[in-house]
Amino acid sequence: MLYYLFPNIALYFNPMYAGLAAFIITALMIRVLKKSLPADQGREFAVNGALSKGKARGGGIIFICVYIILALMFVPLIPNARWETLIYLVLTFAACLEGFLDDASKVPWGELKKGLIDLIICAGTAFTFYIYNGSVVRLALFNVSFELPAVVFIILATLLLWASINVVNCTDGVDGLCGSLTLISTAGFIFILMGKDSASVPSIIKCIIMIGVISAYLLFNCSPSTVLMGDAGSRAIGLFLGLTALETGSPLAFIPICLIFIIDGGLGLIKVALLRTVKLKILKNTRTPIHDHVRKNKGWSDTQTVTRFVIAGAFVVVLYLCFI
Repeated sequence: MLYYLFPNIALYFNPMYAGLAAFIITALMIRVLKKSLPADQGREFAVNGALSKGKARGGGIIFICVYIILALMFVPLIPNARWETLIYLVLTFAACLEGFLDDASKVPWGELKKGLIDLIICAGTAFTFYIYNGSVVRLALFNVSFELPAVVFIILATLLLWASINVVNCTDGVDGLCGSLTLISTAGFIFILMGKDSASVPSIIKCIIMIGVISAYLLFNCSPSTVLMGDAGSRAIGLFLGLTALETGSPLAFIPICLIFIIDGGLGLIKVALLRTVKLKILKNTRTPIHDHVRKNKGWSDTQTVTRFVIAGAFVVVLYLCFI
């Protein structure tokens, strides 16, 4: 909105200032409001889950709200995409609110309830993206573009967004892991978006703001943490990353850019889905998420887990960017 209230200031606005503002405001807001957040109840089956008990949970509601407010202030709402951007921000808040209400609930919400809400949010996001951008998909590695039928595109985009929400949510189980991987993936998307036309500027600024709020959050979430993002943060981040992959014009870029999320959180989803649907047991000797496996079965410390996952994630992102 700043671009309409103060056009002269906006004309000379440096997007990096938005990231700096996001960092400072988020750090201050978390410090002030963390005592008002619900306390974590601990996770019975997670490795070191009991250590989380009593910590402030649901910190995502703080940094996602800062992200949304700053995006409204500093993202240039291009006339043709004005409503598109606003809808995305509303849906991001919906994903955050869903997670926060679950975090604050004395009785955790059921998988079916959360899954249906996620599906509605993802379908709304996919439909909005199609309305404003069409269904042309580019395979960056092969420099090939093609157009999908509308229904097919919306279904596939919905599945991408739903998968993104859930793999990110599953990865949030070690201090600093989800936030650090989000920084790497977001930076990777920025490099891809910079290679597009000026229409990608709003997406780039949103990415910079997200980097700012996540960096501030990590001040409180590095091991040993005092604040956990909870579903309020992980679900909104998942939607953000999936949407950003769509905005690059190369949705399949999500696979290499978010590969560690997919491996860590996705394998568990596949394992459970196969067991429940066709009674097929896979990865019998592997705990999921994978971050639990390496800590429990391989003896990795939390710091080793985060460091090694982040290095692997950064390597894959850089390797992918070198080939497109």
